[in-house]
Amino acid sequence: MVGHMVNYYVFTDRVKDIPNISLAEGRQLVILEVPSYKRWQEVSMRRMEMIRDYSQQRFINEVDYLVCVDVDMKFSDEVGVEILSDVFGTLHPGFYGAAREDFTYERRKASTAFIPSDEGDFYYAGGYFGGKVEKVYKLTNFCHNEMMTDQANNIEAIWHDESYLNKYFLYHKPTKILSPEYLWDNDFGVPEFLTRRRFVAVPKDHNAIRNRRSLYSYPKARPTFHS
Repeated sequence: MVGHMVNYYVFTDRVKDIPNISLAEGRQLVILEVPSYKRWQEVSMRRMEMIRDYSQQRFINEVDYLVCVDVDMKFSDEVGVEILSDVFGTLHPGFYGAAREDFTYERRKASTAFIPSDEGDFYYAGGYFGGKVEKVYKLTNFCHNEMMTDQANNIEAIWHDESYLNKYFLYHKPTKILSPEYLWDNDFGVPEFLTRRRFVAVPKDHNAIRNRRSLYSYPKARPTFHS
C-alpha cells in the first residue's frame, strides 16, 4: 500500500513479546490484546469474533478498508490498492485449479457450514480476505454466529473458520477475487503461470507449533491491516 495511510492491527495474546518497530510516516502499529486459547483450532476460529467486534467498536471509526491476513506470512512483492473492493476473497493455493468435487468444503448436513456437492464456484483461503469495514463486519458476524450454532450442537467444521468463510462467499459473492499470487505457499512448488509471489507462507512445522501451543500457550497472532 505504498503512498497510503496504513494501520497494522496485530491481534495477540502475548503483547509484551511484540518488538518495537519503526514505521514510515503515515503508518502505525496497533497491538490488540486478545484471549489465549489452548487449541489452535479455537485460535483460528475465534478471529472471526475478534475482527467482528473490533470492526464495530473501533475499525469503523478509524479506517476505510480492512485486509485480514495470517501473521505467519511474508510480503515478498508489491501489494497495492488493486486488491481493494467492497468485499474480496483469495483463491486457496492448494485448490486454484481443482475440480469442485475436490474442494474440501464442509459436507456434513448437520453443520451450518454445509455446502452441497453440486454447489460452489471456488475454494477460498481463510488467511486472506477483506473489504470495506462494514462488509467485513457482516462477513465475520455471519461466520462467528454460524460457528456458535455448530458449537452448541457439538460440531466443528472440517476447516474451521475457512469452512464458514466459503459458505458465506457461496451465497454472498465477493466483488473481487484475488489470484494465488496474493497468497502462496512454496510447499506447492512454483507453477509456470505464477510469475509473482506477493505474499508467501513462512516455512514452519505446523504439527510442532500446534502441539506446543497446547502445552505452552504458543502465540498465534492474526493481523489485520488497513489502507
